[in-house]
Amino acid sequence: MKRKRLVVRSVILLLLIGAVGYTLYANFTKDQQTKIAIGEQAPDFVLTDMQGQKHRLSDYKGQGVFLNFWATWCKPCEIEMPYINNQYHQFKDKGVQVLAVNVGESKLAVNKFVQRHQLDFPIVIDNEAQVQTAYGIDPLPATFLLDKNGKLVRYFTGQMTEETVRKLMNEIKP
Repeated sequence: MKRKRLVVRSVILLLLIGAVGYTLYANFTKDQQTKIAIGEQAPDFVLTDMQGQKHRLSDYKGQGVFLNFWATWCKPCEIEMPYINNQYHQFKDKGVQVLAVNVGESKLAVNKFVQRHQLDFPIVIDNEAQVQTAYGIDPLPATFLLDKNGKLVRYFTGQMTEETVRKLMNEIKP
């Protein structure tokens, strides 16, 4: 009886160790790359902003684009949004545009967030997750820096400081 219990416990322990090992392996070897490589043309899309205006990525050709994917529930996103807004005011007349893509939340939730943080750059909602899928977004926040020709210059994940936002916008200034 004791031997049988020992065997069962050993098998369960081995299964748990295997599951933990697999999880660690999967997370550490997970491809952190997006679906587009540096130097490639960014996938075009059309999304509607909070005022009902359509934004086509290709319409921003000739300008650097700071393409940020975010959500209202994402704390790092919430922290960096005022920094992005401040730098938007510094760079918008220098040929750098911000386009913030919300990951499919309700218009009400996004509007409340925008009002609370007094954001005034274009914010669009990807309701059907087509743009997220095209760009391979995981995790949030995720920022793509596109040059004046619409090609990917850099991909950045995680929370940014205001200094980081400034440096990144400088990189894509035409």
